[in-house]
Amino acid sequence: LPICPSGSVGCQVSLENLFDRAVKLSHYIHSLSSEMFNEFDERYAQGRGFLTKAINGCHTSSLTTPEDKEQAQQIHHEDLLNLVLGVLRSWNDPLLHLVSEVQSIKEAPDTILKAVEIEEQDKRLLEGMEKIVGQVHPGEIENELYSPWSGLPSLQQVDEDSRLFAFYNLLHCLRRDSHKIDNYLKLLKCRLIHDNDC
Repeated sequence: LPICPSGSVGCQVSLENLFDRAVKLSHYIHSLSSEMFNEFDERYAQGRGFLTKAINGCHTSSLTTPEDKEQAQQIHHEDLLNLVLGVLRSWNDPLLHLVSEVQSIKEAPDTILKAVEIEEQDKRLLEGMEKIVGQVHPGEIENELYSPWSGLPSLQQVDEDSRLFAFYNLLHCLRRDSHKIDNYLKLLKCRLIHDNDC
């Protein structure tokens, strides 16, 4: 459902409603990215030792993100909101290329469909987050924070093993980051909507 009907001017949606939608979306994105990673892992990564190579190789590692709920609770909500925006923005390019490049993988119909869906939903979540930030701190959207991605050449390698590892790593990072975003949004909703009473 669109947040505002098309053509509506000055449509206002409550912060609670925006958070409800954002949390549902982020949960959906995380479950899709987990499914996609698991399917890819089962079909292409068995016996290739990808997991041991994939540690700490995410393009968003340059963004300092809290590792757990306790750490996240120490962060001011404004910084946490900007961090969520930053991580979401950092996935714009990789998701776009994932959608186009995944089509080169033999017999990957489910992965292709999920990649397309995640890319669309991620855009919606980013829009929703910008609305949330706009309500929490009017006029204060930081566009600078994001982590650039330079992984396209690795998704286009001729060597199949290297190419599959690049996909594996990207999907592994997507699952990791979508999980973080999901947790941060639940925490922010609890803090800003329910005054930490949840």
